[in-house]
Amino acid sequence: MRDLKLTPSNIKKLNSNKGLVSLLSREPLDYSKVIRYINYEKKLKKLQVELVKLQTWAIQNNERIIILFQGRDAAGKGGAIRRATERINPRHFRIIALPKPTQEEQSQWYFQRYVNQFPKEGEIVFFDRSWYNRAVVEPVNGFCTEKEHEIFMSQVNDFERMVTESGTRLVKIYMSISKKEQAKRFEDIKSDPLKQWKMTPVDEKAQELWNKYTFYKNKMFAKTNDGGIPFKIIRANRKTSARIAVIEHILESIPYDKNIEI
Repeated sequence: MRDLKLTPSNIKKLNSNKGLVSLLSREPLDYSKVIRYINYEKKLKKLQVELVKLQTWAIQNNERIIILFQGRDAAGKGGAIRRATERINPRHFRIIALPKPTQEEQSQWYFQRYVNQFPKEGEIVFFDRSWYNRAVVEPVNGFCTEKEHEIFMSQVNDFERMVTESGTRLVKIYMSISKKEQAKRFEDIKSDPLKQWKMTPVDEKAQELWNKYTFYKNKMFAKTNDGGIPFKIIRANRKTSARIAVIEHILESIPYDKNIEI
């Protein structure tokens, strides 16, 4: 991307407190990146105001909303969820990132432990990975049998149809990154003591199993596009633009009252 021009508007942004701090924290100095970041922060703030309106509307109208995130390891799902939730009322949303199923959960209907986390009236639930683990992650890594995978694929569209026909709104987002970008992010995680906990044994094999993930991902998309609820694919190589795209899609997907008082 070419450098942005030093227009009077951009010079004003660089001379702001946020612009100066951001500019001086970067080596080498890159004013175009600083301007893009300031523009991102300004856009993000406006979208977060709309998310507050959406949540207020959901509370007042007893809406139940699920926003589901899937994607490659290190695709930025967690970061996008943090930006979407950092300004809304924490009493009326939950972020769900379920661990490995317990022995009891393994004996239940596959969807049961996810249904147990569904929103009550006036609540938004964000799934950081979801039942779609069985569509991609589990078969790729041998965590389920081929038969279990086939059963899931045969049930998932009907399951989501029952969920939405019962009055729960469902937004499905898939965050997509390139193999090169994933490798870069893994290296960043490994070299940062504050992020190393994020690296799991599954992540360690993600590059090696890239093509296998692609195969099952495409099967998942084909199934959900065929009579189901399709995923919105967000290109996520650039984190800031991906976060903006995620929030814009959420706002476009739910018919909230944009004139509601907050």
